[in-house]
Amino acid sequence: MVKAIFFDIDGTLVSFHTHTIPESTRQALAAVREKGIKVFIATGRPKVLMQKAVGNLPFDGYITLNGAYCFTSDHKDIYKGSIPEDDIERLILFNKQHPELPFVFVHDDTWFITGVNEAVQEVADLIKIDIPPVQPIEYARGKEILQIMGYFKADDDNKVFSGILKHCEPMRWYPLFADIIARGNSKSHGIDKVIAYYGIDLKDTMAFGDGGNDIPMLRHAGTGIAMGNAAPEVQAAANYVTTSVDEDGILNALKHFGVL
Repeated sequence: MVKAIFFDIDGTLVSFHTHTIPESTRQALAAVREKGIKVFIATGRPKVLMQKAVGNLPFDGYITLNGAYCFTSDHKDIYKGSIPEDDIERLILFNKQHPELPFVFVHDDTWFITGVNEAVQEVADLIKIDIPPVQPIEYARGKEILQIMGYFKADDDNKVFSGILKHCEPMRWYPLFADIIARGNSKSHGIDKVIAYYGIDLKDTMAFGDGGNDIPMLRHAGTGIAMGNAAPEVQAAANYVTTSVDEDGILNALKHFGVL
């Protein structure tokens, strides 16, 4: 019996084409909650951008920053997993040598970016978000950094993660940048923290996603559902592939499994 469902935002709840949540999804979420099933967000977005994307839709809790920050509907912290300070110091030195590579730092409920280039603008346009305020990278010192976003391609991963961000790993859902979190954090880890808090068994969970950063939770949840617009490797990680976000994918999957 499904007791909790976890939803990614971009490409899952929110369409990349309309930048809105389909009405069929809104109705499905309301119907699920009426049946007593808890619904949760599981996103790579920081808290401030998560709230902007879902608006006033009610959820029982939130996994943000790819599992690095989990909290309840009334904003009580469940889990935080910050990036070690020595990794931050090495990244500051690296960025001095490579100022052409912008980095975003998320701390508490705020964020900043070290610079803006075409890749930053392209990603901002893709998901319709504001670009964070620009600050020098030294601004990250002394702060509880929960996630970094690095605007570099996968070809540079080895250079960045082998010698600079030694205690971190990338979560990619778009080729131009990577969400960077402390190793051990993931949406699947966030699910474990949330269900432990609410006393829910993993076998009674369901998760929806479409991006590479959703693969861990699709494999981990009791039932993992990939959207029809997901890449082949994401679909391969799921138990079931539904239609796209723009083709009532969430509603169709919930009907398929008899949840609705």
